[in-house]
Amino acid sequence: MQQRTNWLPIAGLLMAMVLWASSFIALKLAFQGFHPMVVIFGRMFIASICFLFLIPSLKGNSYRKGDLKYILFMVVCEPCLYFLFEAKALENTTASQAGMITAMLPLLVAISAGALLKEVVTKKTYAGFLLAISGACLLSLSAMTSEAAPHPALGNFYEFVAMVCAAGYTIALKKLTERYNPFFLTAVQAFAGSVFYLPMVFLSSTAFPGSFALVPFLSIIYLGVFVTVGAYGFYNYGVSRIPASQASAFVNLIPVFTVFLGWAILGEKFTLLQYLASALVFAGVFISQDRAAQSEKPEVVEQGEPVYSPVHTDDSSNRL
Repeated sequence: MQQRTNWLPIAGLLMAMVLWASSFIALKLAFQGFHPMVVIFGRMFIASICFLFLIPSLKGNSYRKGDLKYILFMVVCEPCLYFLFEAKALENTTASQAGMITAMLPLLVAISAGALLKEVVTKKTYAGFLLAISGACLLSLSAMTSEAAPHPALGNFYEFVAMVCAAGYTIALKKLTERYNPFFLTAVQAFAGSVFYLPMVFLSSTAFPGSFALVPFLSIIYLGVFVTVGAYGFYNYGVSRIPASQASAFVNLIPVFTVFLGWAILGEKFTLLQYLASALVFAGVFISQDRAAQSEKPEVVEQGEPVYSPVHTDDSSNRL
């Protein structure tokens, strides 16, 4: 039973990576018909509406004094600042080059988790990270470039800043999942993002399309329902059950799945180099899942303070 439970967060993380990989295609399609700020607000607003129908599944939370600063830090990092920088990155660089920068996230999280959360990060985990990063970089370099990157250096810098924000979000998320339902935290992100991006829709620099575009509109709905609700829900679920440093290693699979979706949806072909790069990424993620680091230090709980502990609970209301 315990062995089956251990695979649930891995399955959730894999699903999150597939959905996030598909978001690159959906964002490009959405940006063809709508301003980036309209797209980002739209996906946050649609996700918020979805969560209104999922309120019963958001139970199982225990507020403790001081948690508000972690919640605020989490939502400021992501979705607020993260999506701003990622939108600017996709305007200036290609998805393949942005994917290469995302490979830096696991190391940023591992270093932060070791310093701030006292997680055990072994040499085997670091070795897996380096192997996966090498594969992700090789995969990105082997992808076909296009003229959709007017300022690639600037775009790559924006993507790096986005990864710094993502690392901060992951650390805060791991801290909060000690006492909060991960799906509830996903809802908090959606509502906070809607409030944050609403004023930007009315800025003079935000242009609205002169005619209705069906595909970009459907792309926004997909981003809101399947990516903002689904991907973040699965990712938060995974982070709540395994060390943050190991969960973030799955981010290296995003470039792999992006190439696969390009092949499946757009008819793009895999090259021999891309097959090799994909194998390196999968091998690196597998190696980074060091069982020796899974036994985290037990949390010290103050008497009378309930803790959200999804690994040991049998309460189905605390499960996604």
